[in-house]
Amino acid sequence: MASISLRPCGDFKTDYKSDTTIFPTRWSRNFCILGVLALCGAPFLLTGYHLNLLIQIGYYGVAALGLNILVGFTGQISLGHSAFFGFGAFATAWIHSKGIPVFFSIPLAGLMTTAVGMVFGLPAGRLKGLYLAIATLASQFILQDFFSRADWFTGGSSGAIAGHMRVFGFEFSNDARYFYVVLAYVVVLYTLAANLMRTRDGRAFVAVRDHYLSAEIMGINLTKYRILSFGISSFYAGIGGALFAHYLGFVSVEGFDILLSIQFLGMIIIGGLGSIMGSLMGTAFLVLLPEVMESAAKMLKGVPALTAGLPYLKQIAIGLAIILFLVFEPAGLAHRWRQIKAYWKLYPFSY
Repeated sequence: MASISLRPCGDFKTDYKSDTTIFPTRWSRNFCILGVLALCGAPFLLTGYHLNLLIQIGYYGVAALGLNILVGFTGQISLGHSAFFGFGAFATAWIHSKGIPVFFSIPLAGLMTTAVGMVFGLPAGRLKGLYLAIATLASQFILQDFFSRADWFTGGSSGAIAGHMRVFGFEFSNDARYFYVVLAYVVVLYTLAANLMRTRDGRAFVAVRDHYLSAEIMGINLTKYRILSFGISSFYAGIGGALFAHYLGFVSVEGFDILLSIQFLGMIIIGGLGSIMGSLMGTAFLVLLPEVMESAAKMLKGVPALTAGLPYLKQIAIGLAIILFLVFEPAGLAHRWRQIKAYWKLYPFSY
């Protein structure tokens, strides 16, 4: 009599280790590795324009991931993320001006931003909701004022020069070379964040977000983990800002306003709150959306009003995208991607 082998249908996990694994299947792990290897060949296949877009997605994606750890995983709202992004940019330029190589100035800038973020995160131990949002908005304007007045640190209205990275005499002075620097930071920091969410501290962040009273009853120190999440978020923002600074080679005060903070919030809302992968997906969406609109406007050259109002339409499109995702896809792109995978995994019994 022929034996019949039974295979589990759908998600079938029998222990905690398999439930918290980063890659649920061997195929997902291999696909991720192949994706990174394919990106390593991007400088040989893509134009400078496309490399520029990938680099933008990289450093903005790192900063957006930090905000998602704070907002999506811990439930602490922040309206001042671009100020910490800017602090990291100015910090790496200042450290490099003291003779420290860029290779070390980038992580040091992240640590400096962590210290500043934890100071501004102290009110998070006692505030939540709208009151916390106002406190973080205050940090945005305080740091912006600091940028404009601290000439010794930011160069004031003249800005600051950020040099190129050199490793053993090899200079990462163009897009094709600097792309690998950004890619390395993205891979390392996203891997660290994914593993952080599997630890006790990561589970504590989620517990604070879901029900802080129950978390406190279970012995979780709310003040500690709220401030810690601000520190980790600021570290990622500082690293992203440092990568941004050394890519442009120049940092000015005007680039880190409240609008950039709103865009960071839009990235994690569109990508998916509480999703590591969603942070990168949302960043890619918001970076590419204006470029897609500009390409569409070029195809419609016969409409002068559209061409003249393109800068305003780009901002309108970002706001409209955030609203539409909040209404029709509040869980973000990451949730939709998981649904698509589940559909094909269970096909033809996907109902």
